[in-house]
Amino acid sequence: MKAVQFDQPGDPSVLYIGEQPDPRPQPGELLVRVAATALNRADLLQRRGRYPVPPGASQILGLEMAGTVMDIGADVHDFQVGDNVCALLDGGGYAQYVTLSERMALPLPGNLSFTKAAAIPEVFLTAFQALHWLADLKANETVLIHAGAGGVGTAAIQLCQRIGARVIVTASARKHELCLKLGAERAFDYEREDWVAGTRAATDGKGANVVLDFVGAPYWPQNIDVLALDGRLVLLGFLGGTRLEESFDLAPLLMKRLRIIGSTLRSRSPDYKMQLTEDFRDQYWAAFAEGHLRPIVDSIYDWEEVAEAHRYMEANANQGKIVLTIGE
Repeated sequence: MKAVQFDQPGDPSVLYIGEQPDPRPQPGELLVRVAATALNRADLLQRRGRYPVPPGASQILGLEMAGTVMDIGADVHDFQVGDNVCALLDGGGYAQYVTLSERMALPLPGNLSFTKAAAIPEVFLTAFQALHWLADLKANETVLIHAGAGGVGTAAIQLCQRIGARVIVTASARKHELCLKLGAERAFDYEREDWVAGTRAATDGKGANVVLDFVGAPYWPQNIDVLALDGRLVLLGFLGGTRLEESFDLAPLLMKRLRIIGSTLRSRSPDYKMQLTEDFRDQYWAAFAEGHLRPIVDSIYDWEEVAEAHRYMEANANQGKIVLTIGE
């Protein structure tokens, strides 16, 4: 089969389409012809040699895909050849074929194209994990979402709406319209506005019950300040760095009874990701067929334009997901 690959870490120019061995489904697995995949920050880091691939995972980029089942292994019960599915992957999405456990597959409803479906698994499962499994978000609580117009941000806004929670986001000014349209109550320009003061004003001085953060060190003191009593900070990334430049006061963690939760998804065990997928499917999958939840696709590139797609993501220009269609 053909797959996007690179021989040495580097900038997007190192990417090219080459040959890889054809995968074969094992018992309990599906062989899927990939129609579309989507970009994630982990792809950019892996390309630069800054994201070690978990043991046993494919070295090929791509953490999600949508496509058609072409073959099944023994003991597959819920899918058959010809079914259209999407799924979270350990890797391998930038390729013509991929194998995965049938427990990771989500059946495509008729209203979802491959390009839309490929934009769902990684961001919605990440948001679902953060809001439900980690933060235990409740109705009427307030969530502050940093990078609100990104893939996980746009997914999280929609899930918060379904839960009945209030949403405040930070994003560059030109991305506010999308966040507000999806259901955010307030949007703050992180470059020009005091989002801590704004969040406090919007919550009658109480602050946010939950903060979802992808930025890391630069936002640490403000995140601690903006959290309400019994607040939960969920760290999902470190786009701004990992090391604090100044000492900080530990007292608010005790005085406000805060919980600091760090999480990744790719390195989780197969059982964890299977259970997460099944819980997400049971609670939310019907909402996609009904049109109550939708993937936000910013742009679609042919996989021969993969380098340009990576450059576009690195420029932080996208609102929602960047999708790659996989050709012959």
